[in-house]
Amino acid sequence: MLGDLSAQPGFTEAFLREIQGANGKRGAAILTPALIDHLRDLILGKDWHGLDHFPGWTMAAINPTIGVVTHIASPDKSSLLDVGSYQLSKDHIFADLGGPPASSSFETDEPTSNVGYGVTRGDGLGPLATEHAQSQRLANVLNRLSANGVDGVQRFGVTSPWISMDRIGIEYPHPKREGPPVVFKMIAAYYAPEDLIEALQQTGHQITVTDSRYFANFGHLHYKGQDVMMPFYINSQIIIPGTKRPLLVPVAHAEYEWHIRGPLVNADVSFYFGIDGKAEFRTMDSLDQAWVMKRDAHTYTGADAVEVTRLTAAMIRAYMRLHKAHPELPFGGYYTLGVCQDVVAAIELKLTGKATLFPNTAEDRYFTDPADAEINALIRRLPKDRSGHPPQPERVFASLPVGSTKAELASITIPGLAADLIAVHDAWTDGTLQRSRRRWPIYAAIAALLLGGAAFAFLRRRA
Repeated sequence: MLGDLSAQPGFTEAFLREIQGANGKRGAAILTPALIDHLRDLILGKDWHGLDHFPGWTMAAINPTIGVVTHIASPDKSSLLDVGSYQLSKDHIFADLGGPPASSSFETDEPTSNVGYGVTRGDGLGPLATEHAQSQRLANVLNRLSANGVDGVQRFGVTSPWISMDRIGIEYPHPKREGPPVVFKMIAAYYAPEDLIEALQQTGHQITVTDSRYFANFGHLHYKGQDVMMPFYINSQIIIPGTKRPLLVPVAHAEYEWHIRGPLVNADVSFYFGIDGKAEFRTMDSLDQAWVMKRDAHTYTGADAVEVTRLTAAMIRAYMRLHKAHPELPFGGYYTLGVCQDVVAAIELKLTGKATLFPNTAEDRYFTDPADAEINALIRRLPKDRSGHPPQPERVFASLPVGSTKAELASITIPGLAADLIAVHDAWTDGTLQRSRRRWPIYAAIAALLLGGAAFAFLRRRA
């Protein structure tokens, strides 16, 4: 695409302006000034191989690009959690979850933009788009319920006679039947997402929660009707056997997904911490480009699905408090407070005893509020990737949207990646895997020798 269009006057800058806006939809990264400059240099230098593996930096190289950003104004508290019409400052009771949802269309909520030159951004309607209104309503309700318990937020409950009918309690004439009144239980109200999910399970709804992993789509671009592959590559510091090249691995996107089918609710929603700075429930009905693939690393039902929901709500409250305590953080805290992998890995750690995602970037020093002790402890236990230490191969492969057999790895369609991953996986399993050498110990040794020599000469002169 850029080979065709970079010579067009104005296209490169229009392209850079378009993709550096954070849309939060399964994105890979924020574009700091250093990354924008690097991307511009690749385009202007017609380095198409480098562009196809952008940025190709280690985590140690990426970290400083975040640190140099001193301040970008964060949105106010309400804009960091999407709750629709269920305002945080008002006490609402939302009755009858099975009624018709408010007017909400995929085209309005997920617009496609025309960049020009035959380029569009946005992937369009996916197979779940027909239920967009129900899914958007459920995401707003779950977000609003999750906010209960945060300082300054009014209590919010969900009620529905279809969830809580019982032949005990209050006499109520049946609207479609003659004779004596039917006796109903008083309608219950639900004030936490996990209670609502459990109530739906008890009324005949099939609910599955998946820990789902994709290749993150950096651009969501189409050129002349074709998908544009835009992964965001990180240098894993693992040497590909038989070469001197490091394994460049596309960053994964991870999210929890709720798939709900039943007599009252038919909806699909997801949860992750996105590049828009929001840790929240979201719709998931846009079309995925085929190359991003998908793997469900874990599947939860029954009590485990309720527990994932409880932990997700606790995570939302923790991030609301973090946003309030640290409004100065750029990008709504994205990267400093973690990326999509951190929140998913923390819940995975609680449910399975292991955290298998890469990279994790949350800085422990921010997770100190006693009200969020459970979430703080999980975040602190995660393996971190800000120090520049090479990640464990297990996390690199577990983050992929495919399994680790040769056939599964071979199904990856990003050019050249499958062969590199297969070679590295073979070396990992047979014990011959090599890491790239880190240069800083050599520089540190040279500096120590120079400083030692200077100190010796100084002391000798004084003697």
